[in-house]
Amino acid sequence: MSDCIFCKIIRGEIPSKKIYEDDETLAFYDATPQSPVHFLLIPKRHIRNIMETEAADVSLLGALLYRAQEVAKTLGCEENGARFVVNCKKDGGQTVDHLHIHVLGGRSLDWPPG
Repeated sequence: MSDCIFCKIIRGEIPSKKIYEDDETLAFYDATPQSPVHFLLIPKRHIRNIMETEAADVSLLGALLYRAQEVAKTLGCEENGARFVVNCKKDGGQTVDHLHIHVLGGRSLDWPPG
């Protein structure tokens, strides 16, 4: 999708602070971090949200979660943990229509979020 902000980041049209990249995924720091560690992990293929995934996407979804925890560990979250969040559509709080995982760590996070 040409006007998607995350697709523009993938194409290098918008700068980001990349942490990890492979053929399928990209991790970069959130522009407005909510904790000492806050990054996004996105698929390079445009998928609007988790509700639009199909059976053929199972491998990609697994890769996204695996890479998210791998990056979280490299950023110091292995011992105390982190929060992995996938917002979906308007009621779920999704603000960018491109599937993404928020990973937050580096501090204690309350539940429910406030």
